[in-house]
Amino acid sequence: MDKKLNIRTAVILCGGKGSRLGAIGKKIPKSLVKVKNKPIIWYIINFLKKNSFNHFILPVGHKGGMIKKYFNKNKKDFKNTNLEIINTGQNSSISQRIFKIKNYIKSDDFLLLNGDAIFMFNIKKIFNNHISRKDNITFLVCDTNLTYGIVGVENKKIVSFERDTNFFAVKKRQRKNFTGYIYSGISIIKKKNLKIKFQNFLNFEKEFYPLIIKKKNSNFVVIEGFWYSIDNQKDLSYIQSKINKNFEFKLNKLKKKILK
Repeated sequence: MDKKLNIRTAVILCGGKGSRLGAIGKKIPKSLVKVKNKPIIWYIINFLKKNSFNHFILPVGHKGGMIKKYFNKNKKDFKNTNLEIINTGQNSSISQRIFKIKNYIKSDDFLLLNGDAIFMFNIKKIFNNHISRKDNITFLVCDTNLTYGIVGVENKKIVSFERDTNFFAVKKRQRKNFTGYIYSGISIIKKKNLKIKFQNFLNFEKEFYPLIIKKKNSNFVVIEGFWYSIDNQKDLSYIQSKINKNFEFKLNKLKKKILK
C-alpha cells in the first residue's frame, strides 16, 4: 500500500501576534496561551492525533522561537509526533505563510486551522466523508456567542429578549433565501487547489475561498461537539471555566492513550 495514503497532514497557523489578548499576547504566542495549565497547541495536536492525523505543519512567525522551545522541552508529550515547525517570517500574511509551506504538505487532502481554538468532536469522520465525496473544500461551521442583545421572534411574534446567546447562522436582508453559517476557521482542502497563485492575496480567506467555491464540489459540515475560539481575555476566562472536571477526565484519558 502507498504510504502516502496513510498520511494526514494538518496545517496549524501559529504566526499571529495575539494583540487582543493584552499583556499575555505580548509575552507569548497565542498558541502557547495556557488553558488549565496546558497551551492551546497541546489540545489541538492531541485531539487531532486521536482523530488519525499524523503529520503536523506549524508555520510560525511572531515569537516562533518560543514555540520551537516549547516542543523541544516537552518531547514526552509529543512522542512519535511527526511535527514540522517552519519559520515563515515575522510579518508574513496568512497567504504568504501557507504558500511557503505548501510543498511540505504530504496528503492529497489536508486540514487547515487556526492555532487559537480548543475543540472535541469527530473530525476524523468529517475528513473521511470529505475524501469519499471528492470535495474540493469542506468548511466546518459552528455555534458561537453573540454579545449583542437579540429580540426573539417566532411566527412574527416577539417571544423573548436575550443576551449572550449562541447562534450558528445569519440572514441577509437583501437576500431572502440566503443563510450564512459561522465559519470555525477550520477547513479541509484538496492540495491541488494550492496551484492557484495566492501568495500575494491580502486576505487569504476572502480571496482564496471564493475561487475554490467557483470550481464547485464545495461542502460544509456543522460541528457536533465542543469548539471554542480564544480571541481575547474574555474568551480565555470563559474557556477556563468551561473546561470542568469531566472535560479534564477525558483529556487525561486521551493523553494516556496517546503516550502509550
